[in-house]
Amino acid sequence: MLFKMFFNKATKNGERVAADPAATPDRLAERLDGRIVALQLQLRRNAGYLARREIEELKVKMASDPRRLEPFGYKVYSQNDEDGIIEEIFRRLGIAAGTFCEIGVENGLECNTLYLLHKGWRGAWMEGNTSHAKAIERKFGHILRNKRLALGVGFVTPDNIEATLQAVLEPMGIDVQTLDFLSIDIDGMDIYLFEALKIRPKVLCIEYNAKFPPHINKRPIFDPDYHWAGGDYMGSSLLAIDEAGKRKGYTLVATNLVGANAFLVRNDLLADHFAHGLSVAELYNPPRYYLYYDHYSHAAGHAPDFGPYADLVDKIEGS
Repeated sequence: MLFKMFFNKATKNGERVAADPAATPDRLAERLDGRIVALQLQLRRNAGYLARREIEELKVKMASDPRRLEPFGYKVYSQNDEDGIIEEIFRRLGIAAGTFCEIGVENGLECNTLYLLHKGWRGAWMEGNTSHAKAIERKFGHILRNKRLALGVGFVTPDNIEATLQAVLEPMGIDVQTLDFLSIDIDGMDIYLFEALKIRPKVLCIEYNAKFPPHINKRPIFDPDYHWAGGDYMGSSLLAIDEAGKRKGYTLVATNLVGANAFLVRNDLLADHFAHGLSVAELYNPPRYYLYYDHYSHAAGHAPDFGPYADLVDKIEGS
């Protein structure tokens, strides 16, 4: 109706003018649709520009302390800037190619350890969703076969985490007692897996709920049947994660700019490599989830994918 009104009542300087015979309602609608699409693209570019500028401004501010890790963050396959932070942590620890386990990877294409596989690491993924597990088997079959990666299918709980890690890692020849990196992202009960650990990985990445400011100690009641519904009832506050880490001999050394993940290093490895003198409040990053949508979701170019890379296949299968 709007287009018909526009078509039938076109005016210029208050006077009705002859309608363009080519400007039918359908063509006017097409033109308007094209302008809307162009406007949406421009708004997205503007949002991306503003997000990049905000990220750079935050990094410049934090870089005044060379021990801070946020300035090193960037995305290859991680959801946000975790890949760069993880790389810098292990650079400071002198570990170039280590071992890992990541709990909660969905289809494996946007996680914290796929970039490590590209850099020569070996390890395991744990995924409870059987549909995601089948997708992993299809997409990553060649590196599953050559034992660079192992896949454990099933839900990890506080009661089975120790046995599960051993079952998936030891057939690869990886000693769980010397595991370099453990990433936990199960969207809710993460802290309970952490507290149930008896093994002591060198570094942990664990999701926190940045909704709660850094002086609030908050955790959900343990629920073995919990599934994240997409709201803000998810995970524990940063202070709760920090205090759990202290009880287990770990120190909080960073969070990422988006306010999604916390990084902890085992106390005996700290030396003077990290900003371990900073308080939880100083290490806290608020929930900047919009940076994912405005920047990190497309920061690495095309949509994430994986296939046979020469250095990940021939080195083992052809050796």
